[in-house]
Parts: sequence; structure tokens; C-alpha cells
Amino acid sequence: MREYPSLDDVSQQSSLNSESDSQESNKIATQLSSEAILKQEVILSLLEPCDRSTYGQKLIEAAARLGCSTRTVQRLAKKWEQVGSVAFTQTQRADKGQHRIDDDWTKFITKTYVEGNKNSKRITPAQVAIRVKARAHELGLEKYPSHMTVYRVLEPVIAKQQESKSVRSVGWKGSRLAHKTKDGSYLQPSYSNHVWQCDHTRADVMLVDQHGELIGRPWLTTVVDSYSRCIVGINLGFDAPSSQVVALALRHAILSKNYGLNYKLNCEWGTYGRPEHIFTDSGKDFRSNHAQQISLQLGISWHFRDRPSEGGIVERPFGVLNTQFFSTLLGYTGSNVQERPEDAEKSACLTLRELELLLVRFLVDQYNQSLDARMGNQTRFQRWEAGLIATPSTVSERELDICLMKQTRRTIYKNGYVQFENLMYRGENLAGYAGENVVLRYDPRDMTTVWVYRQEGGVEVFLARAFAQDLETEQVSLDETKAASRQIRKEGKTINNRAISEEVRDRDIFLSQKKNRKQRQKEEQALVREGSQSSLPKPIEEAEGSEEQPKPKLIAERPKVLDYDQLQDDYGW
Repeated sequence: MREYPSLDDVSQQSSLNSESDSQESNKIATQLSSEAILKQEVILSLLEPCDRSTYGQKLIEAAARLGCSTRTVQRLAKKWEQVGSVAFTQTQRADKGQHRIDDDWTKFITKTYVEGNKNSKRITPAQVAIRVKARAHELGLEKYPSHMTVYRVLEPVIAKQQESKSVRSVGWKGSRLAHKTKDGSYLQPSYSNHVWQCDHTRADVMLVDQHGELIGRPWLTTVVDSYSRCIVGINLGFDAPSSQVVALALRHAILSKNYGLNYKLNCEWGTYGRPEHIFTDSGKDFRSNHAQQISLQLGISWHFRDRPSEGGIVERPFGVLNTQFFSTLLGYTGSNVQERPEDAEKSACLTLRELELLLVRFLVDQYNQSLDARMGNQTRFQRWEAGLIATPSTVSERELDICLMKQTRRTIYKNGYVQFENLMYRGENLAGYAGENVVLRYDPRDMTTVWVYRQEGGVEVFLARAFAQDLETEQVSLDETKAASRQIRKEGKTINNRAISEEVRDRDIFLSQKKNRKQRQKEEQALVREGSQSSLPKPIEEAEGSEEQPKPKLIAERPKVLDYDQLQDDYGW
């Protein structure tokens, strides 16, 4: 069972951090083992700019140093670009703590126990172990599962039977709400920002890009406060559920929210702060190394649901959004595929940015300002405000940039320029790092600004913010930049194809005209030769044999008539 740091440990660590130098807020230190440090040195040296042949030699040397294949080194480098220093930490075996016996023995043990406890029959694990031993003798096997292995196999089966006899969902334990975790403990949300829940859903609306081309349905990730049922953060985009998507949703929930006049909000989305516990399902996006890094660095305890029915609080808003919001939009698909409107794709006209504007206003002005069935006379936001036991502590954006933002690697060009997603960025004080490989962290919802970090050993040092050129006053999302890139590539391909086809057509016309002109010249020369031969006198031999010799008549050559239009076509006059 994974142990999480207690609140005392977190507060003690926070006090130690506050006594450190002020520049530590711009750094992320990772405590790595000697093996992880070696991997980090090898990967960082491998990612330095070089030509193709040098890279191949460095890749072979890196594989030799780490004692693995070159493909493994490439996977490790790719993982480092995605999750950072967590890629160098040693992960446990997936089957650690599990019994290592054949599936046939597992099925036999489970079946024997289940069949032996049907109706009025009763059988104990010890009696199952005796039957295992008897079956091994029948099959002539010397090795078979011991009685302790039988107990370990039957332990989850027995626990499941005992749980099925209890209440289906813990729900309200006494006068308080209780969440049962997978390790058997209980979480009782007693105040705001005590327990947060997070989950994903596919929005039932089709979207288009800024050029009107159909893209598909986006993913919506919500973060809900269990005590007040208030939605405290979201993430809307086309990326499938992952630890990065969860991180962006948590970043939005933790930071204070400031929206411009274009959102037309009548109320404020005043929720912010850091939770003490996060309660989610056991999806791989919540069990990832990145999620563990977030929980440890921010001092948040991460818990998993004991059963799906424990997630009603975070799943309930999805139904409200579907019936009261998405169903009113153009391009609504509906939750039932068989009953999907036929014109859903044809009527789609909203972009991701337009949907985000409408969704934020619905959540702020309607959902969080509405009454919940169990709250009486308080709205969700009023209950969140009243449930605060203290003013929520603010977290600096630099700390959240390190933990929660997406990252990629790029090289700094001359004069401090960086290129990413067909956008050119420039940052102050970056000209001095020209030629170096740096880490870019960015928010997919606003690509006009990226944060540049430099890797120094096991520490990432913040260098500067880089701004997209000519877009300083705009807000462009990652999906919009990708759509623009697709349109540019599409237009470029059309121009190239048209140029190629026109060149081939002109070449064929030119060769055809050349061939026709040459053929006409041959025909004209043949006509000239025939005319000249017919104008000559007959031979003397033929004249002597005849009684009357007519006088030879000189026939003048017929003048040649030329076509002026044809000459213009042939010679380009």
C-alpha cells in the first residue's frame, strides 16, 4: 500500500522551504538515486544539439553506459520529455505482492471456494487447501500451492463477499458525508477545499476549427469540491484523458480565476486554493508517476474510490451540463448514439474558444449560483465561501508551472528566438543562451506565452517568459494553432499541385505544337519538290521517237501562298 505524507510532514517541509533562498521558487529539485542520476546525465548529454552521425554514436555509447538497448534509451528520452525527472525514478513491478502461480490453480482455488459456499454448503480456506493437495496427488505433481498461497488467493474473494453484504454505498455516515477509499479508510469532507474530486467526460457537441472544418467532440475535465458541490476548476480540449489533462484542470482549480469582459460574467468564479485530499477513480491517468509527483510536491493526499458508486458527486454535474447546456447548442449529438440527430455534423458551427466562453459563463452564473438538493437555502458558491475555515493559501504560478504544465524541448536561436507550433517566440535575456537546448512549459489554452527553463543537473532553473511575436494582445489556443498549421499545409499543397499540373500541361502543348510545325515543314518541302519536277522539259530520247515534236513550253512556278496567322503561331510573330 502506497503511503502518502501526513499534513504535519507537509507543513514541516513547507516551513523548511520558506527559509530557503528566494530563488528556489524558480527551481524544481528532484531527489534521485545514483542510478537515476546516471540516467539523467546520459539522457541530457544525448539531447544536446548535434548532427545525425554524432547522435547515432552518442546513442550507442549511452546504451552501453546504461546496459540496455538503444531503443530503451530512446524510450527513456521520450518519457523524460513528457514527465521530466520522474522518468528516472525506479518504478515497482506491476505484479509486486501478487501470488505467482498458474492461472489453472487460481481458477481451481476460486471455483472450489465459491461452489463450496453455495446455498447451504459451507467450506473454509483451510479445507480448500486440502483439496488443492489432493488434486496435486491426482495429477502426480510434486509442486502445488501452499495453504498460505491459497489464503492469499481467496482473500479478495472473501472481502468482496463481505462488502456485498454491507450497504451498497457508504454515502452519509451519520450526519456527515463519507467517502470510502480503496484502502478501507473513510474521508469525511468537513469544510471547503478539504476533499476535491476529478473526472472526465466527452462533451456531446461537435466542434469546428476557425476555418469551419469539422474536428469532433472535445473532452471536459471537472474538479468538484465535495463539501459544497461547487465546480472549482475545468479543462476543455481535444486531448484524451491523461495525467497532463488532470494537471491542467487542477492548475485551473488552484489558481485564482480572472476573466475578461468578453466572457460577460455577472458573478465571479471566486474559488481557489489548495485541497488537502483528492478523491478519484483508479484510472491510469490518476495513478501515473506525474500524478504522484503533483501530490508529493503540493502536499496533497491522493485517494482512490472503493467502488464506482462513490463518484456520484463529480459525475452528477455531467448530467446537468448535458441536459441544460450542451443540448441547447448547435451541433449537439446527444448521449445516445442510436438517437443522435442526423444533422448534428451539418449544424456544427462552434469553435473550441466559443464553447469555452459559453461554458465558463454557464458554470459561473448558473451552476455554481444554483441550489443543491442537500444544501437547503445556500447556493453552491455560498456554501463554498461559508465552509472555508481560513483564507485559502495562494500558490505561485511558477510552482504550478513546474508541476502541472505541459512541456517540450526546443533550441534557442540567435537573438533569443524559439520556434514552437509554427509560432516564433522571443524572450528577454534569452539571447545569451543561443544554441542551448531548453525546456518549454506552456498552457494549451493560451499559446501566446511559454515559460523557458534550463536543465542544470537535477534542477530546472526558470530563465524567462517568451511571447509569441505579433500575438502579444491575442489569446490563441494550441488547437487553434494546429488548425492554422493544417490550413497552411493544405493551401501549400493545393498551390504546388496546381503549379505541377500547369507545368505538365504547358509542356505537352509546347511539344505538340513543335511536332505539328515540324510535320508541316516536311509537307511543304515535299510539295515544293513535286512542283519543281513537273516544270522540267521531257528528255530528248522521248522527243526523237515522236513524229511531231511540240515546242517545249516553260511553265512558270506557281507562287507559294503563306498563311500569316499560321506563321504567327509557328514562329511567335
